[in-house]
Amino acid sequence: MSELQRGESLEARPPLHRFEDIVLTCTLLALVLLPVLEIVLRALGVRGVVGAAGYVQHLTLVVSMLGGAIAARETRLLALATEMVFRSSSFPKWYRGAFTVLVSGVLCIGATHYVSLEVGTGQLLGYGLPAWVFQLIIPIGFALITWRALLSCSPNWRGRLGAVIAAVSVASALYFLTHSSHALLLGMLVALLLAGVFGMPIFAVLGGATLLLFWAEEVPIAAMTIDHYRLATSATLPAIPLFTLAGFLLAESGAPKRIVALFEELFGRLRHGAVVVTVVVSTFFTCFTGASGVTILALGGLLMPLLLAAQYPERRGLGLIAGGGAPGVLLPPSVPLILFAVVAELRINDVFLAGIVPGLLMLAIAIWWGAMHKPSERAPRATFSWGSVLKTAFAAKWELLVPVAAVATLLTGLATPVETAAVTAFAAFIVVVGIHRELHFVRDVPRVLVECGLLIGGIFLVLGIALGFTNYIVDAEVPAALVAWVTGHIESPIAFLVVLNVVLLVAGCVMDIYSAVIVLVPIVLPLAQAYGIHPIHLGTIFLVNLELGYLTPPVGLNLFFAAARFNRSVIDVWRATWTLFLMMLIGLVLVTYLPILSLWHVESGG
Repeated sequence: MSELQRGESLEARPPLHRFEDIVLTCTLLALVLLPVLEIVLRALGVRGVVGAAGYVQHLTLVVSMLGGAIAARETRLLALATEMVFRSSSFPKWYRGAFTVLVSGVLCIGATHYVSLEVGTGQLLGYGLPAWVFQLIIPIGFALITWRALLSCSPNWRGRLGAVIAAVSVASALYFLTHSSHALLLGMLVALLLAGVFGMPIFAVLGGATLLLFWAEEVPIAAMTIDHYRLATSATLPAIPLFTLAGFLLAESGAPKRIVALFEELFGRLRHGAVVVTVVVSTFFTCFTGASGVTILALGGLLMPLLLAAQYPERRGLGLIAGGGAPGVLLPPSVPLILFAVVAELRINDVFLAGIVPGLLMLAIAIWWGAMHKPSERAPRATFSWGSVLKTAFAAKWELLVPVAAVATLLTGLATPVETAAVTAFAAFIVVVGIHRELHFVRDVPRVLVECGLLIGGIFLVLGIALGFTNYIVDAEVPAALVAWVTGHIESPIAFLVVLNVVLLVAGCVMDIYSAVIVLVPIVLPLAQAYGIHPIHLGTIFLVNLELGYLTPPVGLNLFFAAARFNRSVIDVWRATWTLFLMMLIGLVLVTYLPILSLWHVESGG
């Protein structure tokens, strides 16, 4: 268990860990405050911070790399779900560690070379601060990841030395080879894939594959850093950590209890009121955290007693909690929606609007499934009271206003996506720290910010590295060749969608939703367009599939989250969820073959 998961105090951690946590905390706070300050100054008619947008983008770069380094420290970098199978085995652990040392070490060398070149370019941010000051975090981050991969690959220095020797030997052999062979390239790619199955971080799998392809084409490794830097400093990307931070702050406070209490007052008198409360509250928090797995861990302890008190069998309650938050990934301001918009280069507002009807459809299906399972016996129901409803609504008013204000501001165009996200995070901060005082600014806030930065760092590492991989396959005209091959073998758009759904379900089973979007969207998007499938419609198909993949055995992530939260076996969780999974498959079919559900605003000229 990591020190963050144990809740270890900041003072009790090693000096380097404390320094990293403090820097990441300050960076995230600055990322929140700078856009808010810009809005205030603009409203007052005063000139804002010079180069504010550039600073926000470079602060996001710091969050991405430092968060990634902390994720490596906590051994929580994003990996294939198959890692859980090999977690306790010594050889797979050493093997994947050696390859991670190799890949991240080479990336560190390439990033160092890139920054040394940037020092001479004279690129300046506002007030004359050189950009390379922020760019230094890239080689520093990869150096920390390399060191931590080495420490985690073996419990003793003999094993670690062996990993270093193996990594240096492979790197040296590739460096001194004057030409590449297809057999050698294929062999190395297979070795990388095996390391990925063993649990090597996804960024290292993609990074290693891209480095090998660059090596075969004699492309400088610094090209990967260029792509990584360009992606991490893109204009809309800061919205992702900011919305995620708002969700983490709310989830760590007393907001879940107040929201549950409100919906229990609203629906508790109904025969299936506990089901409605469970699904709606789970969906609400998944909208902000962007991860239904986080919702299971954060709310499971509140929702299971509610279901049991309503006389629902524990197994049925387990299934509802494991799958009830799935609709949240489709409803704004869901982070996966933003990520899809960024990767597919679509307007965030359009993608938000596209997810509303499919999200509500999946919400209705989850409630319907829960209502189909009648309580084991008739439980006593409280009398409905408008006074109690108003009382609980008043207690939860601030939590309810945060998402409403965020979505209204964004969809009406009153602020940019980044500014809206910053205001949302700032509002959540004020609610939990200033109004309710449930999180102490010094004792609790740094822990929540570091946990958020850790998640974002893992995502952005994959995103930045994947851009280099994507650019390579585009330059190699792989998408065009793939489009030609697929369209030559599959004539019907309906048949293509069937194949796409199967592929995405499998991907969602073994990959987290962020990694799957980052890796697969650039490949699938040209194929979908060749069959006349609108990119916005593709986005909802993507997210529904990937979220259902979380409930797909043998390695669906939500099965493991629920099993860990309730101390049950994965098989028990699957038995509790498989009928819900089938019901949601019906929803997937409707979303896939009724594009009007996603394109209603496009069809009407929205």
